[in-house]
Amino acid sequence: MIMKGLSRKQVIIPMNVENSVNFMKDSSSHVTNINRALKSIKSDVMADSIYADNRGVVITTTKVIGNLDLQTIKRYVKNTNNIEVMQVESPRIPQSKLFLKIIGISYLKEDTNEPITADVVEKIIKDNQIFNNVILALRLRIIKVLSKSDMSVVWFNIWNTQSEAKAKGLINRYFNVGSYIATIHGANMNLEVLQCKNC
Repeated sequence: MIMKGLSRKQVIIPMNVENSVNFMKDSSSHVTNINRALKSIKSDVMADSIYADNRGVVITTTKVIGNLDLQTIKRYVKNTNNIEVMQVESPRIPQSKLFLKIIGISYLKEDTNEPITADVVEKIIKDNQIFNNVILALRLRIIKVLSKSDMSVVWFNIWNTQSEAKAKGLINRYFNVGSYIATIHGANMNLEVLQCKNC
């Protein structure tokens, strides 16, 4: 389940207040110039409006932007004269938290017969190529499936992209954890709300 958050039709340009104020002085011309730049790459995305908030400057767009659109906006911002460009971070797209769970990991470590820890599972995730470029949004949680079972469910959140590419690349994937085969599923719960599985 993807947590609802920022609109997907946005580009965030992180910058300090002084740069935001200076950039917003010419906001209408920035919209026109960004649209001219997007049109030159034959993009079907257009900038709709620009506003400032605590993140910096936010450009709303008519459609969800792609990587080429983002790079075009980045080039435009780098060439802007009325701001301190060295103090402006690269434009980025909003991300949302994606709730996932891993099923099929033993609750007990094979070598010590002690409960598996979050650190051990995080290392498993970091060492597995299917998790490349995946960033955990919260510390993962491990819950024993049943009191008489030696299996666990690992609940975790990742930062997901606008295109949901990270979600598509993970959900229903399998990977080996020792002698077990673990599966990744979408989750419909918030990790902050623990759910007892012992009764």
